[in-house]
Amino acid sequence: MCKTLVTGVRAGPRLGRRAAHSEERVSPMNETPPVRPVPVSGFPEWLPEIRMVEQKWLDLIRSGFERYGFCSIETPSVEPLSVLTAKGETSNEVYALRRLQEDADDTGDSRIGLHFDLTVPFARYTAQHFNELVFPFKRYQIQRVWRGERAQDGRFREFTQCDIDVINVDHLPAHFDAELPRVIHEILTGLNLPAWTIGINNRKVLQGFYEGLGIDDPSAVIRAVDKLDKVGPEGVAKILSDEVGLSARTVDSCLALARTRGTGSAVVEDVKALGVTSELLTEGLGELSHVLDSLGDLPAGSVVADLSIARGLDYYTGTVYEGKFVDWPNYGSICSGGRYENLAGSFIRRRLPGVGMSIGLTRIFAKLLAEGLLETPAKCPSDVLVVVPRDDRRNEAEATAARLRGRGMNVELYHQADKVAKQIRHASRKGIPFVWFPPFEEGAAHEVKNLATGEQAASDPTTWLPAPR
Repeated sequence: MCKTLVTGVRAGPRLGRRAAHSEERVSPMNETPPVRPVPVSGFPEWLPEIRMVEQKWLDLIRSGFERYGFCSIETPSVEPLSVLTAKGETSNEVYALRRLQEDADDTGDSRIGLHFDLTVPFARYTAQHFNELVFPFKRYQIQRVWRGERAQDGRFREFTQCDIDVINVDHLPAHFDAELPRVIHEILTGLNLPAWTIGINNRKVLQGFYEGLGIDDPSAVIRAVDKLDKVGPEGVAKILSDEVGLSARTVDSCLALARTRGTGSAVVEDVKALGVTSELLTEGLGELSHVLDSLGDLPAGSVVADLSIARGLDYYTGTVYEGKFVDWPNYGSICSGGRYENLAGSFIRRRLPGVGMSIGLTRIFAKLLAEGLLETPAKCPSDVLVVVPRDDRRNEAEATAARLRGRGMNVELYHQADKVAKQIRHASRKGIPFVWFPPFEEGAAHEVKNLATGEQAASDPTTWLPAPR
């Protein structure tokens, strides 16, 4: 074993003398002033160590979806504007797409836009491939989406969504309304997030309640109540009074419903106690109670009825979901979704009800990063850095790296022959846990160093295994 010490830890075998590397003089750049790199607001990007954690999360989410039989699809980033603007007020946030240098008579791409969610593209996809799909069709889709809204805490103009949906012909069994939050619950639990809860409501409860109050435009009230987190009860009351034209008494009833929270049959009784009746309200309460009872085995408080949840998108018709962090109640939803009766069916002459949920990966990720709660153990995926002793030993170093890679390890070969201390420092800065020293001389042994413990020992690249990270 060699005895060389470098910066307080024992390094590899002593290097022989080698020629110094000549430094090339970098030619001066042209006189064009440089473009100052600045981030674009609302379009996040991560450093490599953050991206590594995100990739691991994506793998966990994918495996969670697939455990329940959901298959992956991907749709284009763009859709015809006629598709994107057909449903809901989010159409105001669609980014239209066109060529910067398009000709005056070039109208081929003038009517397309970036998708603002993955549900509308999925509905179009299902209708387009109707004869090739097996129903009920269970799909997951993990892609970026774009919304032209003001960037702020938890709100981005480009972000990643992780969606699951089930869609069927003519009738979609109600048990899928309970299966989806169970899948999301399992995944969020596996991500070890700070405390969160999934709230569930039913649009039929809202619409039936408002109809029971004699309100002519229940959809306008639903859109107003959906702003409760943004403007608070007083703000919603003002909208309902000034813009929707409701009386003070009716406004109070709407807000009383929005304050209702609970579990199972208890929440049904709370709503009945408000003294409003309608057939649609009774139907919605039955559906809501069924979903809550089906999820009764989950940890207490993790799934609750929250009748303030409205989900402003117009295509939702039944169960709706919204997940929130417990400690940051004013932060945006971390998962959401709902049931839609005929979104896909609007593209073909078939009734295609569906239900879906989405995990707001970028929103969750950004919050944990801002709060210092995201663990980033390494700056790269490498398990081992192989040292290059000197130029005439590079072939041996390359062969060693290839043997280790062939056994399933992530291996980085240092880019040039350099001082051993510098190569070790490179591994340490990147969070690579092991440094491998191939033979520095013919007949010498391989050695490996554990940077966490400082231990270094002779090792065989055909049998050695790294400790789990």
